[in-house]
Amino acid sequence: MPIDKVKEEVAAAIAPIIQATGNYLEDITIQSAGKRRMITVIVDSDTHLNLDQVTVVTKEISEVIENLTALGEIPFTLEVTSPGVDRPLTLPRHWAKNLGRLVKASLNDGGEVKGRIGQSTQVSVVIDEATISYADIKKAVLEVEFK
Repeated sequence: MPIDKVKEEVAAAIAPIIQATGNYLEDITIQSAGKRRMITVIVDSDTHLNLDQVTVVTKEISEVIENLTALGEIPFTLEVTSPGVDRPLTLPRHWAKNLGRLVKASLNDGGEVKGRIGQSTQVSVVIDEATISYADIKKAVLEVEFK
């Protein structure tokens, strides 16, 4: 079975589990590593996930995908994680979750905006004093701050 089809079936099987815990399925990657597969599931939330929350979701996901015929007989390693600080902000909920954090946004017109994330809606975000439409943002990532 093609890897894209396997990924679709895994996503369909685990998305309801993740949603039932109040979280979101952000992404799945499946890579072949010799005679094994590495399945990485990225789970996000409206708040920052802690280790206990990730552990609960991991156990539930593991139980479901162990019996998934789409994976065949190839052994796999499951990794469940939350998005890293370097993951681009691509959805309105990513912006809302990171209210007050420092962000750098590259704009479609070649400009760049760096500042604190303010109020966000489904169509735009305030970065410092500027209201910017998501459609005008090419890429945005959080800046790491050391206090």
